[in-house]
Order: sequence, then structure tokens, then C-alpha cells
Amino acid sequence: MPRVTEIRVYPIKSCAGLSVGQATLEPRGLSWDRRFMLVDSRGRFLTQREHPRMARLIVRENARGWTVDAENLPSLELPRRLRGETQCSVRIWNDRLDLAVAGARFDAWFSTALGFECRLVQMGERHLRPLKPGRGTAADVVSLADGAPVLLISEASLAALNRRLARPVPMVRFRPNLVVSADRPFAEDAWRRIRVGEAEFEVAWPCTRCVVTTIDVETACKDPDEEPIRTLKGFRAGREGVMFGQNLIPRRLGTVRVGDTVEVLEEVDR
Repeated sequence: MPRVTEIRVYPIKSCAGLSVGQATLEPRGLSWDRRFMLVDSRGRFLTQREHPRMARLIVRENARGWTVDAENLPSLELPRRLRGETQCSVRIWNDRLDLAVAGARFDAWFSTALGFECRLVQMGERHLRPLKPGRGTAADVVSLADGAPVLLISEASLAALNRRLARPVPMVRFRPNLVVSADRPFAEDAWRRIRVGEAEFEVAWPCTRCVVTTIDVETACKDPDEEPIRTLKGFRAGREGVMFGQNLIPRRLGTVRVGDTVEVLEEVDR
């Protein structure tokens, strides 16, 4: 049976993520995943698409929250939950949300790290963001991720891609939450419902990939040959774009751990 080989969370949207041994599944995704976000002076969300340097904002866990590092700056200590009640209106894709403001000290640090004015905001428990219409049910919610609560990719799928590339790419380029083993490439495409540890997921729709996958996380530079997107277009193109990985919606909450088996409860009708 497939097993979970890595669990990754991304506390700050589009910044570097980190591996954890276990995570609690909540309705909007894994605990602490994409609960913080950087926005520009107009409140519009920021990502590596326009600002590749965000890949080099390194996040580490500490006893009280997170430590964020950037070149030539002292480390920043970021609590898991902000204490202030000040909120501001922000935009992420077509969604408008009123999120908690981190404050001037945090804004100044991130503005220096990225070289332009920006603000740090946080999604709290009371901030609800529904899935895009047509995805899931009316009750389903998502964090500050682009579109889905959880992203799963198998190691076999990455290996199949890398066999086609002149320069193999690491899994971190694709920013998954759950990395799993599988007996064949793209086995996850056939899954409809799975159980992982205590949790259950609906395998809802394939993940459309973008230019972020072309960014080298060590240098924050985009691949000059637009890889791996160029190669993926040759064998993973769908109606909505290039597909790699599967988006999941929580259907039973609980804890997932590295080493958990992935039990396929239902497969897609062929």
C-alpha cells in the first residue's frame, strides 16, 4: 500500500515550507498551513509568480511559533497567533477577506527582505474562505492556499517526470502537503477517496501548475528553459492547463503522520 513519506506545511503563503512529522487535519487544510500571507500596499496577495525572492524566505519552527530568515537580515520571530485585533481588507484571487494585521515591526522586516513595501496578515479561526464555486460543497473552506485545502503528489509521478528532464527537479518545486509512495506514476489520478491515518480525503481535482514550479528554491531564479512546465505540457496537458498532483478536500478530520498508509477507499470510474 502507498505510504506517506513526507508532510510539508507552508506557514506563510508562497514562502519556503518545512517538513513535519505529523499534522492535524482541519477543515481548511493541515494545521498552520498557509495561515499567514504577504500583501502589497493595495492589499493584493503576493506570490513567487511575480516575486521569486519569496522562495528564499526560510521558515523554521520554534517553541512559540516560527523563525523566519532572509539573507543579510536578523532572524524574525513570528508567533503562531497574532494578538492584535486590527484588521485590513485583502484580496486573494477573486476573494476579499478582512484579515488580522501583524504590525509595523513585521511589515518592516518583510519589506526590507523583499525590497518593496508589503504587509503581513494572518487568517484566524473566524476568517472563513469558501472554495471556488463548483468545487466541493457549499460548506467546504480553504486556507490562504491558491485553491484547495491539501495537495498530494506521489514520488513515482515525480520520478516519471524527472526521467524526461535533462536536469531533474526536487519535489519542493511543486509545494505539496502530502508526499506519498505509489506503485506506478500518477496512480493518484485514479483515486477518488482515500484514508490517511485518522483522516479521510476526497480526491477532488488535479492541480494546475504554474510558473512557480520553474523557480529554483536555492537561488530564486527561474529556469531559462521554463522547465519543468515545458516538458509537462507534452504529456500532462488538460483542459485547464498543465496538471501535476491532486487537490484534496478533508472529509474526516484527524492526525496524519509520516509513515501512515494511504488506503484507497474509492477509485475514479473509468
